[in-house]
Amino acid sequence: MRNTPIINVVIPAFNEEKSIAKVIGDIDRNLVDEVIVVNNNSTDNTLKVAQNAGAVVLTEKRKGYGYACLLGIERTRANTADIVVFLDGDYSDYPQQIKEVVTPILDQDMDMVIGSRALGNREKGSMTPQQVFGNWLATRLMKLFYGASFTDLGPFRAIKSTSLEKLKMADKTYGWTIEMQIKAAKHKMNFCEVPVKYRKRIGVSKVSGTVKGTVMAGIKIIGAVFKYKFTNK
Repeated sequence: MRNTPIINVVIPAFNEEKSIAKVIGDIDRNLVDEVIVVNNNSTDNTLKVAQNAGAVVLTEKRKGYGYACLLGIERTRANTADIVVFLDGDYSDYPQQIKEVVTPILDQDMDMVIGSRALGNREKGSMTPQQVFGNWLATRLMKLFYGASFTDLGPFRAIKSTSLEKLKMADKTYGWTIEMQIKAAKHKMNFCEVPVKYRKRIGVSKVSGTVKGTVMAGIKIIGAVFKYKFTNK
């Protein structure tokens, strides 16, 4: 009988052929049972590169970070994973820190852990000013509306599978991260943050790298703060 938890990593990826192998290669496979890359309608060689690097690759043709995460979660259910870790495929996160991110779940029975770039060492230029401000505003609003103390909406995070199921995640695009945090607060789950390092990504951001992406993400994130305040979802 197995005594250690089953840990799966889900990595949404859109045109990350230059970075995805680095991300996969830095994951401790003695800790993580399966690395799931969700190829989100890429037009480059992300799929082949990820497969060659040792990941299980799923294809989600509908564009959207949330769509990709939801498909990845389906795979973790099939694997009966105990803990699901999410991180980006652009090599801005440090996959070596997965152990640090999951440790509060293992040792303190936390439901969810957010890897906070605000608390960690952030390489100069790795986040745009609008990203920094957006995170600051969103976390302040979550504190005001939900009493939830966060410093970041960082994509690098871990959550118990049982807790994830209770959240009934639904956002298909930019609002995925804040939806998870707001719903965790509404469900009165135990959560915390750990400092994580962050570096300049490889390639151009699909969100903060364009004016449209930045504006749409901002609208979605701020809208979510109000949306979930007045719904039971």
